[in-house]
Amino acid sequence: MSDDARPAESLIPYERWTDDALREVVARSLELAATTGLPGEHHFYITFRTDHPATRVPGHLKARYPQEMTVVLQHQYEALVVDRSAGCFSVRLHFGGVPSTLVVPFAALTGFADPAVRYGLRFQPLMEAVAPPVAEEAPPPAAEVAPPEAPAQVVSLDAFRRRPARD
Repeated sequence: MSDDARPAESLIPYERWTDDALREVVARSLELAATTGLPGEHHFYITFRTDHPATRVPGHLKARYPQEMTVVLQHQYEALVVDRSAGCFSVRLHFGGVPSTLVVPFAALTGFADPAVRYGLRFQPLMEAVAPPVAEEAPPPAAEVAPPEAPAQVVSLDAFRRRPARD
């Protein structure tokens, strides 16, 4: 086989630019959820690297998920904030009845899915720190926090992974 059969290595970072553009889809989806809530049956599975330098996860969750974690935003999430200037979002979820605030840089994303419409994206995480960490918000007074209906679950996204196109 000749060297001509191999694709030329690009000097233009197309894959990185594509991932950046698709991260914009995630940011806009989270902004919609933060401002108006999730419409209809929409819900998000978000997979991210917990070992990314700018990710902020409570110690008990970091110990349980040292590299990657998937969270579901559906009925029980609070204080969802998208911070474009810091390149991240934060959300408070309940794990075993304990509220925990997560700060996730968009660069740490490895997957995003909305099973209600069978939509899914995969990303290559950018493991260098791209933004300073965002300070956690103070928890709201107890009266403002709704009790969780069910504990948060970490789930597998295998059913929503993008399959390579076949010729």
